[in-house]
Amino acid sequence: MTRAELCAAFSGRAPGVQDVTGEYAVLVPLIEGNTGWELLFEVRASTLRRQPGEVCFPGGRMEGEESAVACALRETEEELGIPAAAVEVVAELDVLLHQSGFLLHPVLGVVDAAAAEQLKLQSAEVAETFRVPLDFFRQNAPLCPSYPLEPRPGADFPYEAIGFPQGYPFRAGRVEVPIYRWGEKAIWGITGRIVRHLVEVLG
Repeated sequence: MTRAELCAAFSGRAPGVQDVTGEYAVLVPLIEGNTGWELLFEVRASTLRRQPGEVCFPGGRMEGEESAVACALRETEEELGIPAAAVEVVAELDVLLHQSGFLLHPVLGVVDAAAAEQLKLQSAEVAETFRVPLDFFRQNAPLCPSYPLEPRPGADFPYEAIGFPQGYPFRAGRVEVPIYRWGEKAIWGITGRIVRHLVEVLG
């Protein structure tokens, strides 16, 4: 390989995150209510294979070269019937890397109040929606239990091949699980992490 070929291989290439299994985007929908800002949440349909009945934001997998913003707006329209024209995109929030390997791109957007009153839920995916005042999250810290991520190499791991026949002290990790309670609803996990991050950014 020549120097020119080496440089050409990286020309115009933007760095990403290695070993990502997929990329997803969600809209974090803010609505200006009568008493201030409110966050709009979904409850996933009980018939869904993954995470049935859980609270989330509208979103889904990014398709092809689709941007996070385009994906979040498309999925919001598909799931809630809110057209892209009724959403003012404010900012892209910090990206989350899930321990299972996927990236999640949260997009903060202000939803037109009139559009928020005329939701058309996709019943196959969304059981219901509800709103929570943003001030609730600013005034109430979440519960933050955690659990360890422990490396467990199999008995056939080739320690000799890496020069450590006696074994290797792989580094463990820990995952926090923010939990907010709103009546009977639990806003937790990735959704809880997004809400907590939003509150931290707002100060």
